[in-house]
Amino acid sequence: MSAPLSIAFIGTGVMGRSMAGHLQKAGHPLHVHNRTKDKAAALLAAGATWHDSAGSAAAAADVVVTILGFPTDVEATYLGAGGVVERAKPGALLIDMTTSSPVLARRIAGAAAQRGLAALDAPVSGGDIGAREARLVIMVGGDAAAFARAKPLFELMGKNIALLGGAGAGQHCKMANQIAVAVGMVSWCEALAYAKKAGLDPAAVHASISGGAAGSWAMTNLAPRALAENYAPGFYVKHILKDIRIALDSAAEMKLDVPGLAGAKKLYDQVAARGWEDCGTQALYRLYTSL
Repeated sequence: MSAPLSIAFIGTGVMGRSMAGHLQKAGHPLHVHNRTKDKAAALLAAGATWHDSAGSAAAAADVVVTILGFPTDVEATYLGAGGVVERAKPGALLIDMTTSSPVLARRIAGAAAQRGLAALDAPVSGGDIGAREARLVIMVGGDAAAFARAKPLFELMGKNIALLGGAGAGQHCKMANQIAVAVGMVSWCEALAYAKKAGLDPAAVHASISGGAAGSWAMTNLAPRALAENYAPGFYVKHILKDIRIALDSAAEMKLDVPGLAGAKKLYDQVAARGWEDCGTQALYRLYTSL
C-alpha cells in the first residue's frame, strides 16, 4: 500500500460506516463526522477522530469522502458556509459517493476547481451487503488524474470501478443503475405476489425461478428478506424514491420517456404513504401482499 492518507469520512450510516471501516483497517487515519455521533461509535473506538462539523473534518484531511442522504445534504455539506469546499486543504481530493444530482456534481466540481481542489462524483451500488464485503460497484465522474489518485481508495471499498466521463458522469451512470433497480424491484414483487395469489408457496417459486432468466441481484438478496417479512433497510425506501425523482427529472431534461420508472414511483409513493419509508426497498412486496 502507498503511504497512508488522512481521510475525512462524512456520513457513517448503513453503508458509510462499513466503507469507512475498510479505509481505516487499511491504515488510513480517519476524521469522521455524522449527524448522529452514535453511528460512528465503532470507528471512533478503533481510533478515528470525531469532528463536530463536516468542514472541520475536511480541514484535517488529504482526502474527503462523503456518502449522505439527499442532494440537499450534499449541497449544504460541500457548498454551504464553512463547508467542505471552503475549508478543505489546498490540493485536497473531494469524493462524493452519495447518489445525487448530475447538475449538482458539476457545480461542486466547478467550485472545487476554483479553490485548487479536485472533485469526483462516485456513487455506488451494492447496498449494505456490498459495503460490508467491499464489493461495491463504483461509478465515477471527473478527470483522469483525480481518478488515478482515488483508485487505490476505491479498491478498498469496491470491485467494479470505472471512470465514465467528466463531472456528473458518475451520477448519470448511477441514474441508469437506479432505473434498472427500481423497475426490477417491481418485477420480482409482482412475480411472487402472483405466485402467492395462485395458491403456490412463494418461497418455493422463488427457489425455482431465481437461478434462471428471471434472476437478479435483488431477486437473490432482497426477495428472501421480503418473504421472511424482514423489512430492515439495506437501502431505504425514502432513498430509492429520492433516486427515482432525480432520474425522472434528468430524463425529462433529456426529453426521454421512462414509463416503467414512472410506474415504479407510483408504487413506492404508496409504500411511503403507508409509513414505510424507513424500511428497506423490499417493503414494496409488503404493499402487494396487503392490497
